[in-house]
Amino acid sequence: MDIKPIRSDDDLAQALARVEQLWNAPMGSPEGDELEILTLLIEKYEDARFPIPPSNPIEAIKFRMEQQGLTARDLEAFIGPSGRVSEVLNGKRPLSLRMIKRLHDGLRIPYESLLQGAV
Repeated sequence: MDIKPIRSDDDLAQALARVEQLWNAPMGSPEGDELEILTLLIEKYEDARFPIPPSNPIEAIKFRMEQQGLTARDLEAFIGPSGRVSEVLNGKRPLSLRMIKRLHDGLRIPYESLLQGAV
């Protein structure tokens, strides 16, 4: 096992090629350990090189609605009356801290996503 830090896209390509070779290695074997270490190094490099910012709060809410088959009416428990839900979903009203807490607690939407652009 000859593992080194990933510092460039070329290093990344080599690490990915090696991961492909090791893909079915049994956990706990030397090859499985190498695979685990390489995936951690790849993840660290990609997180630093290609960061993905948290999603827009409205997109996060709509994504969760789609996942759970919810309608705008279902959001009333978290946001308030239907008019307010409509304003929030159309970007005409910002989320309040109370709405953010309710959406997080009730729909398990991460705070990081809900707080993007909050006042």
